[in-house]
Amino acid sequence: MINLSNNGTRMPVQAPEERTKNFNEVAEGFTEEMAVREALRCLQCREHPCMTEGCPVSNHIPDFIRKITEGEYEEAYQILMETTVLPAVCGRVCPKYLQCEGNCVRGEKGRPVAIGALERFVADLHRRRVLAGEIGETPAEKTEEASAKKKVAVIGSGPAGLACAKDLASAGYAVTVFDREEVPGGVLSYGIPAFRLPDEVLAFEVDSLAAAGVTFEAGKELGKNISIDSLMGDMGYSAVFLGNGAGAPMGLGIPGTELSGVVSAADFLSRLNAAGADEEALKQVLPDPGTIAIIGGGNVAMDACRSAVRIPGAEKVQVVYRRSVKEMPADPAELAEAMEEGVEFIYLTAPLEVLGEGGKVTGLKCQRMELSEPDASGRRRPVPVEGSEYVLPVSAVIEAIGSRSENAGVDGVDVSSDRGLVIVDPETLATSRPGVYAGGDTVTGPKTVIAAMGAGRKAARAIDRYLKQ
Repeated sequence: MINLSNNGTRMPVQAPEERTKNFNEVAEGFTEEMAVREALRCLQCREHPCMTEGCPVSNHIPDFIRKITEGEYEEAYQILMETTVLPAVCGRVCPKYLQCEGNCVRGEKGRPVAIGALERFVADLHRRRVLAGEIGETPAEKTEEASAKKKVAVIGSGPAGLACAKDLASAGYAVTVFDREEVPGGVLSYGIPAFRLPDEVLAFEVDSLAAAGVTFEAGKELGKNISIDSLMGDMGYSAVFLGNGAGAPMGLGIPGTELSGVVSAADFLSRLNAAGADEEALKQVLPDPGTIAIIGGGNVAMDACRSAVRIPGAEKVQVVYRRSVKEMPADPAELAEAMEEGVEFIYLTAPLEVLGEGGKVTGLKCQRMELSEPDASGRRRPVPVEGSEYVLPVSAVIEAIGSRSENAGVDGVDVSSDRGLVIVDPETLATSRPGVYAGGDTVTGPKTVIAAMGAGRKAARAIDRYLKQ
């Protein structure tokens, strides 16, 4: 009999007092019994808005969940792989509350079905079975000799690039993914902490693409050691997809950010991921941290503050945000976990200047803010409260206010003047240069993993049409 409980099954997690002492994954995943129980909550509704309205790649959500209720877990995984590239990643880091789960009919009267946790369960089980030798990965189809295939270059190994590469390889093209970093994955590899996305999870899904015929070349940066001209010239690529993201951090633009102890969230998280579990390396991520202020209120700020709690020498971690908690764009679940881990939140406060002595940070000059009346769009702007300046004693400042695109090397491709975003045809994602397409954060600015994957798949379809003309 179907379980009609509205309470749902909560995924077990590490206790806050334990998880702040390590970088192990916080969420521990569903057991088989939990997964089946939660899958039985799915109403298998006729309209399935979780799929049609909530998922940018239109995962067949009711179908894979039904397979879980039948105990057909590998079949559930294969259903997911018809539309996605990174199910174990998306099951962990996608903002489900805004997408699939936010559109779940169950959520109208209680908790929505835990679609992300179920996706993670299926993908993790598949990975464990492959690594144990119980099943094998599907080998790449030999449609024709590689030398006879048309070649497509993908710039960037983030979610947009990986999705585009997978679909083009499946369509019979010889696909090479170029990335300036040594480890594939883009922002997934260097921008998300291990307690949310373990390295081995991402590595397995990237390796699966390599097994399916996608070639990866590391240490190749557009505009430095490769160019669109060279790719489409001597190197013989018939098309190029730009999926190089928007990883250039935006600064606060206030005095004092040149002081030692001020770092962007992107640099901080990148150093952290490079350090891994090495205690000595972790100590160098942010030397003499003491009290750390994170400026911002999005998901990157949550990753930064929760990581800061875990680094050696951190005594206090504070998030400074110029609006109230109601306006905070961060995932509510991440915000709640940050609070559990002891992060302090200072709302309606804007930084004015980073203060220091001897070249090192000693404080953050701030000003209280208040929200204006709603404007025509309904948005309330933060406005300064006169005479409310004060100094927050801090030892380090992490800037987490956003990022922009770096597209200096996109020869012959139009980019916007303000944030360097690539300009494309919204229907085809074609750029102003024939044969060159772009998608994901490099076009839209920072968005979600699954949105970038959707753009990569859309571009792959357009590239396929272009090359068949």
